[in-house]
Amino acid sequence: MNLKPIKHLGQNFLSDPNIARKIVDGLEALPGDPVVEIGPGTGALTALLADRFEHLTVIEIDYRAAELLRTEHPGIRVIEGDVLETDWPSMAAAAGGRLHVIGNLPYNITSEIVFGLLDASDSIAEAVMMVQYDVARRFAAVPRTKEYGILSVAAQLSADVEMLFPVSRNVFYPRPDVRSAVVRFDFGNGVAAGLDADPAWIRKEVRELVRTAFNQRRKTLRNSLSSITDRVGLDLPENVSGRRAEELEPYEYVDLARYLLPPG
Repeated sequence: MNLKPIKHLGQNFLSDPNIARKIVDGLEALPGDPVVEIGPGTGALTALLADRFEHLTVIEIDYRAAELLRTEHPGIRVIEGDVLETDWPSMAAAAGGRLHVIGNLPYNITSEIVFGLLDASDSIAEAVMMVQYDVARRFAAVPRTKEYGILSVAAQLSADVEMLFPVSRNVFYPRPDVRSAVVRFDFGNGVAAGLDADPAWIRKEVRELVRTAFNQRRKTLRNSLSSITDRVGLDLPENVSGRRAEELEPYEYVDLARYLLPPG
């Protein structure tokens, strides 16, 4: 496929077949599992996926790419539209099982796509995605590092996150300004899964707590969370109040939210 990249769509087409194979190898899906590719573009991953999986759906906003994919891969389902409008639970229900998601994500909407998957974590089995290298490090970051933040905690609450391998900027057309990396999310094995926490409560109350804490990450939690503690009329526990946002493990945010913003 020869397509001229469209800048406002964030298109950087993968041109190295070896990297494409490594990305697809990152999926742990079985041949009969439902697989969804985000932003297939020129089809570097699509051809490999179509050979391996019986039920492949691709979501592509570029009508030119969608048309070519329908021609070259008549056996796959092509959804021409914006991935940010995808109803993941409905798609999983129609597929009869949790989805295995893969894609080379547009860097300008990576966070929005990932949060959409996190919000639908009950419908997603795994996701293997190529993202900007620095963003991949943030997803997989551990406490007490500069990369650890809202993305880290939100992702790790819903999934076991692993950075698989870095990707050179030289394997794309056009060549991007930044390095990339492939990251894998194993949904259902996140921190919250072992804490018997309601996913809807995680999405609302725990994320509110995390965002508030990291919005003033240099302050102690006593100060950064004062808007919440004042509202609910509670003081922070002594073992938390003098610490900073980056010092708490994801499970500690769940424990703290249960104290300040309990379910129900």
